[in-house]
Amino acid sequence: MNGYPVAVIMRTPGDDESLTLGFLVSERVVDHPDDVVSIRHCTQLPSDDAEDNVIEVRLHPRVRWDPASLRRNLFAASSCGVCGRGTIEGLLKRCVPLRESWSAPLDTLLNLPRILRAGQKVFRITGGLHAAALVSPEGRLCVLREDIGRHNAVDKVLGWKLSRTDVPPSLLLVVSGRIAFEVVQKAAVSRISMVIGLSAPSSLAIELAEKMGICVAGFIRDRSINVYTFSHRIRMESV
Repeated sequence: MNGYPVAVIMRTPGDDESLTLGFLVSERVVDHPDDVVSIRHCTQLPSDDAEDNVIEVRLHPRVRWDPASLRRNLFAASSCGVCGRGTIEGLLKRCVPLRESWSAPLDTLLNLPRILRAGQKVFRITGGLHAAALVSPEGRLCVLREDIGRHNAVDKVLGWKLSRTDVPPSLLLVVSGRIAFEVVQKAAVSRISMVIGLSAPSSLAIELAEKMGICVAGFIRDRSINVYTFSHRIRMESV
Protein backbone atom coordinates (compact mmCIF):
# COMPACT_ATOMS: atom_id res chain seq x y z
CA MET A 1 0.00 0.00 0.00
CA ASN A 2 1.56 3.27 -1.24
CA GLY A 3 4.75 1.25 -1.68
CA TYR A 4 4.78 -0.27 1.84
CA PRO A 5 4.30 -3.98 2.55
CA VAL A 6 1.27 -4.29 4.84
CA ALA A 7 0.03 -7.86 5.19
CA VAL A 8 0.31 -11.43 3.94
CA ILE A 9 -3.08 -13.14 3.80
CA MET A 10 -3.78 -16.81 3.12
CA ARG A 11 -6.83 -16.78 0.86
CA THR A 12 -8.70 -18.63 -1.82
CA PRO A 13 -7.79 -16.88 -5.11
CA GLY A 14 -10.49 -14.78 -6.72
CA ASP A 15 -12.10 -11.41 -5.96
CA ASP A 16 -8.71 -10.21 -4.73
CA GLU A 17 -9.54 -6.53 -5.21
CA SER A 18 -12.72 -6.89 -3.16
CA LEU A 19 -10.80 -8.81 -0.47
CA THR A 20 -8.25 -6.00 -0.29
CA LEU A 21 -10.90 -3.27 -0.11
CA GLY A 22 -12.80 -5.15 2.57
CA PHE A 23 -9.59 -5.65 4.53
CA LEU A 24 -8.86 -1.91 4.40
CA VAL A 25 -12.42 -1.10 5.50
CA SER A 26 -12.21 -3.59 8.37
CA GLU A 27 -8.92 -2.09 9.51
CA ARG A 28 -10.48 1.39 9.31
CA VAL A 29 -7.93 2.62 6.77
CA VAL A 30 -10.62 3.64 4.24
CA ASP A 31 -14.35 4.22 4.46
CA HIS A 32 -15.23 5.63 1.04
CA PRO A 33 -14.48 4.48 -2.53
CA ASP A 34 -12.75 7.77 -3.30
CA ASP A 35 -10.17 7.04 -0.59
CA VAL A 36 -8.59 4.56 -3.02
CA VAL A 37 -6.96 5.93 -6.16
CA SER A 38 -6.07 2.54 -7.65
CA ILE A 39 -6.05 -1.14 -6.74
CA ARG A 40 -4.58 -3.81 -8.99
CA HIS A 41 -2.39 -6.90 -9.20
CA CYS A 42 1.30 -6.04 -9.37
CA THR A 43 3.05 -6.56 -12.69
CA GLN A 44 6.62 -6.17 -11.41
CA LEU A 45 7.23 -9.15 -9.16
CA PRO A 46 10.23 -10.68 -7.40
CA SER A 47 9.38 -14.28 -8.37
CA ASP A 48 7.04 -16.38 -10.49
CA ASP A 49 5.25 -17.56 -7.32
CA ALA A 50 4.12 -13.98 -6.67
CA GLU A 51 2.20 -13.75 -9.95
CA ASP A 52 -1.49 -12.99 -9.31
CA ASN A 53 -0.74 -13.02 -5.57
CA VAL A 54 0.31 -9.43 -4.87
CA ILE A 55 -2.08 -6.48 -4.79
CA GLU A 56 -0.86 -2.89 -4.95
CA VAL A 57 -3.03 -0.12 -3.49
CA ARG A 58 -2.61 3.60 -3.93
CA LEU A 59 -4.49 5.75 -1.44
CA HIS A 60 -5.69 9.30 -1.92
CA PRO A 61 -3.26 11.81 -0.37
CA ARG A 62 -5.94 12.90 2.13
CA VAL A 63 -5.97 9.43 3.75
CA ARG A 64 -3.76 9.39 6.82
CA TRP A 65 -2.41 6.04 7.92
CA ASP A 66 0.60 4.68 9.79
CA PRO A 67 2.13 1.49 8.28
CA ALA A 68 3.83 0.51 11.56
CA SER A 69 0.65 1.03 13.58
CA LEU A 70 -1.40 -1.01 11.10
CA ARG A 71 1.07 -3.90 11.31
CA ARG A 72 0.94 -3.79 15.13
CA ASN A 73 -2.87 -3.90 15.06
CA LEU A 74 -2.81 -6.89 12.74
CA PHE A 75 -0.38 -8.74 15.00
CA ALA A 76 -2.52 -8.08 18.08
CA ALA A 77 -5.71 -9.14 16.31
CA SER A 78 -4.24 -12.42 15.09
CA SER A 79 -2.30 -13.39 18.22
CA CYS A 80 -5.08 -13.75 20.80
CA GLY A 81 -8.62 -12.87 21.80
CA VAL A 82 -7.65 -11.13 25.03
CA CYS A 83 -7.59 -7.75 23.29
CA GLY A 84 -11.28 -8.05 22.40
CA ARG A 85 -12.68 -5.74 25.06
CA GLY A 86 -9.98 -3.19 24.37
CA THR A 87 -11.00 -3.38 20.73
CA ILE A 88 -14.63 -2.73 21.73
CA GLU A 89 -13.60 0.41 23.61
CA GLY A 90 -11.52 1.62 20.69
CA LEU A 91 -14.30 0.89 18.20
CA LEU A 92 -16.85 2.84 20.26
CA LYS A 93 -14.52 5.85 20.17
CA ARG A 94 -14.20 5.74 16.40
CA CYS A 95 -17.54 4.33 15.28
CA VAL A 96 -20.97 5.66 16.28
CA PRO A 97 -23.36 2.85 17.34
CA LEU A 98 -26.05 2.06 14.78
CA ARG A 99 -29.60 3.22 15.42
CA GLU A 100 -31.44 1.35 12.69
CA SER A 101 -35.22 1.00 12.71
CA TRP A 102 -35.74 -1.34 9.76
CA SER A 103 -36.63 -4.96 10.39
CA ALA A 104 -36.56 -8.24 8.48
CA PRO A 105 -39.33 -10.85 8.22
CA LEU A 106 -38.68 -14.10 10.03
CA ASP A 107 -39.24 -16.04 6.80
CA THR A 108 -36.31 -14.23 5.19
CA LEU A 109 -33.98 -15.41 7.96
CA LEU A 110 -35.26 -18.99 7.90
CA ASN A 111 -34.60 -19.10 4.14
CA LEU A 112 -30.97 -17.95 4.42
CA PRO A 113 -29.42 -21.47 4.59
CA ARG A 114 -31.05 -22.30 1.24
CA ILE A 115 -29.77 -19.03 -0.27
CA LEU A 116 -26.23 -19.76 0.93
CA ARG A 117 -26.23 -23.37 -0.26
CA ALA A 118 -27.40 -22.33 -3.72
CA GLY A 119 -24.47 -19.93 -4.07
CA GLN A 120 -21.68 -22.04 -2.56
CA LYS A 121 -20.41 -23.58 -5.79
CA VAL A 122 -16.88 -24.36 -4.60
CA PHE A 123 -18.12 -25.70 -1.25
CA ARG A 124 -20.30 -28.22 -3.10
CA ILE A 125 -17.13 -29.60 -4.73
CA THR A 126 -14.68 -29.37 -1.83
CA GLY A 127 -16.69 -29.10 1.40
CA GLY A 128 -13.90 -26.88 2.70
CA LEU A 129 -14.81 -23.22 2.21
CA HIS A 130 -16.63 -20.63 4.27
CA ALA A 131 -19.17 -18.26 2.73
CA ALA A 132 -20.44 -14.78 3.43
CA ALA A 133 -23.29 -12.96 1.73
CA LEU A 134 -25.16 -9.68 1.73
CA VAL A 135 -28.92 -10.15 1.49
CA SER A 136 -31.76 -7.61 1.42
CA PRO A 137 -34.46 -7.77 4.13
CA GLU A 138 -36.79 -9.15 1.45
CA GLY A 139 -34.44 -12.08 0.83
CA ARG A 140 -32.75 -10.93 -2.39
CA LEU A 141 -29.14 -12.08 -2.65
CA CYS A 142 -26.90 -9.13 -3.49
CA VAL A 143 -23.49 -10.84 -3.34
CA LEU A 144 -21.98 -14.10 -2.07
CA ARG A 145 -18.31 -14.92 -1.80
CA GLU A 146 -16.43 -18.04 -0.69
CA ASP A 147 -12.99 -18.36 0.89
CA ILE A 148 -11.00 -20.80 3.00
CA GLY A 149 -10.83 -18.03 5.61
CA ARG A 150 -14.08 -16.99 7.31
CA HIS A 151 -12.91 -13.40 7.72
CA ASN A 152 -11.71 -13.27 4.12
CA ALA A 153 -15.17 -14.21 2.86
CA VAL A 154 -16.63 -11.36 4.92
CA ASP A 155 -14.00 -8.92 3.66
CA LYS A 156 -14.76 -9.92 0.06
CA VAL A 157 -18.44 -9.00 0.36
CA LEU A 158 -17.68 -5.82 2.31
CA GLY A 159 -15.16 -4.79 -0.34
CA TRP A 160 -17.80 -5.44 -3.01
CA LYS A 161 -20.20 -3.21 -1.06
CA LEU A 162 -17.70 -0.36 -0.89
CA SER A 163 -17.02 -0.50 -4.63
CA ARG A 164 -20.69 -0.32 -5.68
CA THR A 165 -23.08 2.61 -5.93
CA ASP A 166 -26.26 0.53 -6.33
CA VAL A 167 -26.21 -1.25 -2.95
CA PRO A 168 -29.49 -1.22 -0.95
CA PRO A 169 -29.25 0.86 2.25
CA SER A 170 -30.48 -2.01 4.45
CA LEU A 171 -28.55 -5.28 4.31
CA LEU A 172 -28.10 -8.48 6.29
CA LEU A 173 -24.59 -9.92 6.60
CA VAL A 174 -24.87 -13.72 6.52
CA VAL A 175 -22.04 -16.12 7.39
CA SER A 176 -21.97 -19.87 6.90
CA GLY A 177 -20.41 -20.71 10.27
CA ARG A 178 -20.20 -19.24 13.75
CA ILE A 179 -20.34 -15.50 14.33
CA ALA A 180 -16.95 -14.50 15.69
CA PHE A 181 -16.22 -11.20 17.41
CA GLU A 182 -14.32 -10.01 14.32
CA VAL A 183 -17.34 -10.63 12.07
CA VAL A 184 -19.49 -8.29 14.17
CA GLN A 185 -16.64 -5.79 14.28
CA LYS A 186 -16.41 -5.80 10.47
CA ALA A 187 -20.18 -5.33 10.22
CA ALA A 188 -20.07 -2.37 12.61
CA VAL A 189 -17.34 -0.62 10.63
CA SER A 190 -19.25 -1.20 7.39
CA ARG A 191 -22.50 0.08 8.98
CA ILE A 192 -24.39 -3.21 8.67
CA SER A 193 -26.86 -3.61 11.51
CA MET A 194 -27.93 -7.25 11.20
CA VAL A 195 -25.63 -10.30 11.27
CA ILE A 196 -26.97 -13.80 10.79
CA GLY A 197 -24.95 -17.00 11.19
CA LEU A 198 -25.80 -20.62 10.58
CA SER A 199 -23.99 -21.47 13.82
CA ALA A 200 -23.59 -19.72 17.18
CA PRO A 201 -22.08 -16.33 18.04
CA SER A 202 -19.35 -16.01 20.65
CA SER A 203 -20.15 -14.22 23.91
CA LEU A 204 -17.78 -11.39 22.95
CA ALA A 205 -19.54 -11.02 19.59
CA ILE A 206 -22.85 -10.64 21.43
CA GLU A 207 -21.33 -8.05 23.79
CA LEU A 208 -20.06 -5.99 20.86
CA ALA A 209 -23.37 -6.31 19.00
CA GLU A 210 -25.28 -5.01 22.03
CA LYS A 211 -23.02 -1.96 22.27
CA MET A 212 -23.06 -1.25 18.52
CA GLY A 213 -26.80 -1.68 17.92
CA ILE A 214 -26.46 -4.80 15.77
CA CYS A 215 -29.10 -7.53 15.68
CA VAL A 216 -27.44 -10.97 15.88
CA ALA A 217 -29.19 -14.28 15.22
CA GLY A 218 -27.94 -17.79 14.53
CA PHE A 219 -28.45 -21.54 14.80
CA ILE A 220 -30.99 -21.66 11.97
CA ARG A 221 -32.41 -25.19 11.98
CA ASP A 222 -35.48 -26.13 9.94
CA ARG A 223 -38.06 -23.60 11.15
CA SER A 224 -36.20 -22.35 14.24
CA ILE A 225 -33.64 -19.64 14.93
CA ASN A 226 -31.93 -18.21 18.02
CA VAL A 227 -31.98 -14.42 18.38
CA TYR A 228 -29.34 -12.97 20.70
CA THR A 229 -29.71 -9.19 20.42
CA PHE A 230 -32.41 -6.71 19.39
CA SER A 231 -35.11 -9.29 18.69
CA HIS A 232 -37.61 -6.51 17.85
CA ARG A 233 -35.79 -6.16 14.52
CA ILE A 234 -37.25 -9.49 13.33
CA ARG A 235 -40.89 -9.48 12.22
CA MET A 236 -43.12 -12.49 12.69
CA GLU A 237 -44.62 -12.30 9.21
CA SER A 238 -44.00 -13.51 5.69
CA VAL A 239 -42.21 -11.52 2.99
